[in-house]
Amino acid sequence: MDAEVNAWFDEELAGSTFADERLGKRLRQLVERLDGAMGASIPLACQDWANTKAAYRFFANDRVSEGEILAGHFQATRSRFASTTGPILVLQDTSEFIYQRKRPERIGFTGRTNKGKADRSWTQSVCGLLMHSSMAVTLDGLPLGLAAIKFWTRSKFKGTAALKKKVNLTRLPIEEKESFRWLQNMRESIALFGDAARCIHVGDRESDIYELFCMAHELGTHFLVRTCVDRLAGDGEHTIAAEMNEAEISGMHEVEVRDANGKPETIAVEIRFRRIHVLPPIGKRKRYPALDLTVIHAQERTEPKHRPRIDWKLITDLPVLSHEDAIEKLDWYAMRWKIETFHKILKSGCKAEEARLQTAERLVKLIAVFCILAWRIFWMTMLNRATPNADPTVAITQIEMKLLDHLLPDKGEPLASRAGTLSGYLIKIAKLGGYLARAHDPPPGNTVMWRGLSRLSDIRIGMTISAELVGN
Repeated sequence: MDAEVNAWFDEELAGSTFADERLGKRLRQLVERLDGAMGASIPLACQDWANTKAAYRFFANDRVSEGEILAGHFQATRSRFASTTGPILVLQDTSEFIYQRKRPERIGFTGRTNKGKADRSWTQSVCGLLMHSSMAVTLDGLPLGLAAIKFWTRSKFKGTAALKKKVNLTRLPIEEKESFRWLQNMRESIALFGDAARCIHVGDRESDIYELFCMAHELGTHFLVRTCVDRLAGDGEHTIAAEMNEAEISGMHEVEVRDANGKPETIAVEIRFRRIHVLPPIGKRKRYPALDLTVIHAQERTEPKHRPRIDWKLITDLPVLSHEDAIEKLDWYAMRWKIETFHKILKSGCKAEEARLQTAERLVKLIAVFCILAWRIFWMTMLNRATPNADPTVAITQIEMKLLDHLLPDKGEPLASRAGTLSGYLIKIAKLGGYLARAHDPPPGNTVMWRGLSRLSDIRIGMTISAELVGN
């Protein structure tokens, strides 16, 4: 294919180097083929036995690691980070990939699930992988790329309840817990970007770890997490909750939520915030200092009948001096959902859980490739919302623009008013994926984007073959 068409591959993979340069070429071919057949199996994407066998050998090669596969993408993320200004949100979250295998021990276990009927149920171990990823996102919601990633599995699953019978988890060093991944990703992200002060690490209640707060203070970076632990505060005679009960309401704020059926609803929450002197856990006071942190509490006044009451508690090292500052931090935390969207693209778009590779090592390498593809889908979807009037060549080649102009002329709204813009071309790609582009439709989502990009790839291949046939 034309080198211009696949220029984005070169940019994302330039920093991925291997002991054998042929492995780098194979990776590029795999990314190209899997990108053109989003969600397809390896044989379908590769089309013939020779390329399929080469793909299987690549994933089985001991000289290939997920770190080498993603090294180029990490470098590209760093470049995009350097080209921006202002705060960047580094979103962290964990996701599970579940598989069904005759020999599940070759992959490992993630947990347990109940099987069978209520009167004849039994517990079965779940076969799969776990992935903890950190994604850099601008305040406009544009995903710059992954900054750190961890894969792991368990040879035998032991739940927290079982561990509590043998170990006092509050006294166990953080380095010996799986939750240490939150601290590792923070450190690796800062090392990648080299600008700790611009980074704000955002996590859900699982990231409410005192050691993480201390590491952020040590590295000179920032955090914003949803808290679930009522720690001792002040002089140690009361807790954070007691201080927050004394905090005055700074004002009301309207947020949109959805019920169990997905129906949107706008509700008002009361906002409280206070700077609090937070103490470390009793068993860790010799190792960790007390910290001055800000707690933000957003809560509905009454308990609704049809859904749980909104009750969000955030903790951060960032200063909050006004009601507007508190709302800003709530909006930043709401961005955390974007990493959930990234994981959804991996599972629904790339269909990572339908892969048939038989070992954890091979699946991890495949998912690493999928991470690059999933990021690009997400990035192009959000470009349409964050920078709609940008130069189209930021994401689309000249050949692709000519094809899209031929297939979908700039007629009717919204194409006519966005002719020649990045948004106009991205909407055309989405239309190839089933987006209707009616006047009141919301911006296209990830699903229509990955379908449209797959169709555009097929059309591009057809154009290339047609030119060769006509030329002969």
